[in-house]
Amino acid sequence: MKNALITGITGQDGSYLAELLLEKGYNVYGIMRRKSVVDYGNVDHIKDKINFIYADMTDVISLINAMIISQADEVYNLAAQSFVATSWEQPIATADINALGVTNMLEAIRTVKPSAHFYQASTSEMFGLVQEIPQKETTPFYPRSPYGVAKLYGHWITKNYRESYNLYACSGILFNHESERRGKEFVTRKITDAVVRIKLGVQDHLELGNMDSKRDWGHSKDYVKAMWLMLQQETPDDYVIATNETRTVREFVEIAFNHVGITVEWQGTGVDEIGIDKTTGKTIVKINPKFFRPAEVDILLGDPTKAETVLGWKREIPFANLVERMVKNDMELVTREIKISKLN
Repeated sequence: MKNALITGITGQDGSYLAELLLEKGYNVYGIMRRKSVVDYGNVDHIKDKINFIYADMTDVISLINAMIISQADEVYNLAAQSFVATSWEQPIATADINALGVTNMLEAIRTVKPSAHFYQASTSEMFGLVQEIPQKETTPFYPRSPYGVAKLYGHWITKNYRESYNLYACSGILFNHESERRGKEFVTRKITDAVVRIKLGVQDHLELGNMDSKRDWGHSKDYVKAMWLMLQQETPDDYVIATNETRTVREFVEIAFNHVGITVEWQGTGVDEIGIDKTTGKTIVKINPKFFRPAEVDILLGDPTKAETVLGWKREIPFANLVERMVKNDMELVTREIKISKLN
């Protein structure tokens, strides 16, 4: 029976990964930051099956302690300040967690159990101003946000420790992956939550930024399988995990509204563009310039050939089904919320 240590276990990816590892018979340990109120987040339903350890990515001593307690055979570093927009507002905190935090975790592994296999959650945001389409493992990086820059440090320090200390350390360059467990501050969940609220009459419209941004979207449940597969190989390496399909934010909006029976018609251009409910004529989508990034990433499209060939990985949940699952889940959550508010 293997021991696995997951940082960022209460998040979207951490929860799906914890479920996967528990199914495979692992002893699962999860790092949590100490708060005044305990918040198990997305692992609340399996919290009794997880061994929680209080630690912080900015405190190497606490991470060394976590390694001593868990004696982890596999370490999955999913902890991050993961909201790109916030990285401009909190660039130093983003760097502390997303860059130096990775070094702290690697040092903890090197000190306590250098035989452990390490997974680093890298990101397609490192490609930023893309140098080729599609992006693959050999594509040059050009990050366009403090988040992307910090993640690039984490990616390269992982590679450096692999080559300097012969650690089993690898990075998964994951393109956008969403799910029903995604936080509402992310554009995809913001869209599906708003679509449901507009359908149920408790919200008038949805405000977004760049509708023409193109992203390669997959489901988190598929992507955590790739993380696990990376740590089962004979030698460590880095892999792009993506769908090789790209969609605009506008397409995401249209498909989400279609799932609740609303057809969107677009009028105007640029910041004056609006989305109209074809049936009622009401404005349900508006552009708000405050949601534009200081430096935009126009298109991300990943080539997962290496992962499919070497790891035998394949995504199972198509884009349309991803959006449908998110809308359906939000419909249940918002309907329940409305019922409770009426009772009170």
